[in-house]
Amino acid sequence: MSEVLITANKADAPVPLRVLSGTEAAAWLEAAAAPVKAAASLSGFTAKAGQMLKVGGADGRLEQAVFVLSGEDAAAPGWGAQALRALPALLPAGDYVLAEAPDALDRTEIATAFALGSYRFDRYKSSRDGARARLVAPEGANLDRARAIAHACALARDMINTPANDLGPLQIETIAAEIAEAFGAAMSVIVGEGLLTAGYPAVHAVGRAAAPHRAPRMIELTWDGSGGDPAAPLVALVGKGVVFDTGGLDIKPSAGMGLMKKDMGGAAHALALGRMVMAAGLKLKLVVLIPVAENAISGDAMRPGDVIASRKGLSIEVGNTDAEGRLILADALARAAELGPDLTIDLATLTGAARAALGPQAPPFFTDDEALAREVFDAAEACGDGLWRLPLWRGYASAVDSDIADIKNDPDAWAQAGSITAALFLQRFAPPGAWLHLDIYAWNPKGRPGWPVGGEAQTIRALFRLLGDRYG
Repeated sequence: MSEVLITANKADAPVPLRVLSGTEAAAWLEAAAAPVKAAASLSGFTAKAGQMLKVGGADGRLEQAVFVLSGEDAAAPGWGAQALRALPALLPAGDYVLAEAPDALDRTEIATAFALGSYRFDRYKSSRDGARARLVAPEGANLDRARAIAHACALARDMINTPANDLGPLQIETIAAEIAEAFGAAMSVIVGEGLLTAGYPAVHAVGRAAAPHRAPRMIELTWDGSGGDPAAPLVALVGKGVVFDTGGLDIKPSAGMGLMKKDMGGAAHALALGRMVMAAGLKLKLVVLIPVAENAISGDAMRPGDVIASRKGLSIEVGNTDAEGRLILADALARAAELGPDLTIDLATLTGAARAALGPQAPPFFTDDEALAREVFDAAEACGDGLWRLPLWRGYASAVDSDIADIKNDPDAWAQAGSITAALFLQRFAPPGAWLHLDIYAWNPKGRPGWPVGGEAQTIRALFRLLGDRYG
């Protein structure tokens, strides 16, 4: 896991770092000494948003650094702080202290953004970079909170970036066990044929074609932060854990299979969010449900046209073996319903239709709870964690009706809206009451400073803030 490069120590005279709006940066440059203006001219610095100016002293050492925010970001607490994720990639190695920044930017969010921008995945590199830029925690920042969020997001990104040959069902179980041990949570695991007797037939159907050492499993992690309060609310987190998705017998083309190591991104996000909740000691009871399977191909693989059972008792016609994520989530959501949660959140890299609708940076969320939807938006704005609401459009509900079973996993083509119909499928299994479904991408397809190509933690900072606001 990447080192979290924020520190409480002010050792060795850290370099002052100024974060200014474009207007402020232009005024600062106008008033600067001639050598600073000359340096700006030579480097092409024009106080444009996203630019960095590094000012050297007479001894040749870096004397100060100036980073420019857009006026819009400078006034937006969450999004402005997130723009500072770019800093670790733009600054040379050394320690930095925040000398100036817009008052609107929360100092804990600034520290968190810097830590998130420090992330790198170099597990498979034969050589690694040495010293890097490090930020002294800004005055007033909650360093423990920033570190906990950054560690959890790095865990999710590491899991997503790790190829499937090194991250199978057993490895996800091991990570869950490590989290449980660290925070005093209990954990149970049901593996392989045991899923049938324990009542998880859909998880078994999806994963039964995998090699025996990669057998499907259902992981349940429970934690009680209520302090013994029997009236404390229960929050259920559900994460899709398909460690690799070939598409099954409805096999994907090679172009569609190339990123399928990330199809366990929902599990990674649920575990990371659960870790945040436990580290913060929120006053609630928590259950994290992770159905894990490899959608492999063998003589025992699930077939198109099969009808499988589910934990809820609904029969499911398998119209497409490449719509397997919703099958394992169905069993996990049914398990959540048995526990009577106050709030259920499921996270899944579920549909390409979500990307077609909103692209890779704005994952959709679904809920019928209007108050909850407003809370999600407010939390996302506060910490700059992008998402967007799509409707549970009831006119498409009949698209998942089956002629021979209770429901089918492959909606009728006339409905077209694949992310919505997937959510409507899941709604049939979700607990009553407050339910939130997030169709995440969990990947940066285009690299930019602070957002390297690869696994990305999406929506869980907003969800953590929501849970803190509700139950903190």
